[in-house]
Amino acid sequence: MKTTLKLFALLLTTLVINCGGKEEKKKETFTYQKKATTEQSTTDKTTSQDENVPASKRIDLTSKGVGPIQSLTLSETIDQKMVTHGATVFKNMCTACHRPNKKFIGPPPTGVLERRTPEWVMNMILNPEGMVKEDPLAKELLIEFNGSPMANQNLSEEDAGAVLEYFRTLK
Repeated sequence: MKTTLKLFALLLTTLVINCGGKEEKKKETFTYQKKATTEQSTTDKTTSQDENVPASKRIDLTSKGVGPIQSLTLSETIDQKMVTHGATVFKNMCTACHRPNKKFIGPPPTGVLERRTPEWVMNMILNPEGMVKEDPLAKELLIEFNGSPMANQNLSEEDAGAVLEYFRTLK
């Protein structure tokens, strides 16, 4: 019994010494980061800022994309009949990959017309294969969304226009 008690005391003492009260000292590391020079041009700053913004958040209101739509003028008022039709088309054809207000397999359409031209959106809906092959922004979106290409739903221009009108109501 005395041997067992001595062995237990020795084991307990060893555990206390090895585990208790010992602090690991963190090594201080030195890092050197080169500061950008003030002579850097405005173009370089804009480019580096654009590279940090994901394609889905980047604003490009100049590109019209690649496809059948070259020019499109939206009316000041929103056509509620088209919105209803567009919401139905979106629900039936697009919700497998898109959610109105959150990132899913594809980007959310909410606020898309604040970032893209109506022509670009229509061309992406009507000609997703051509856009991914030739449009730089569409290529970046493909990469951002894990290489999941947008499926061509073969919508008519009328249906695509209704979906675009529905997108105008998403805030």
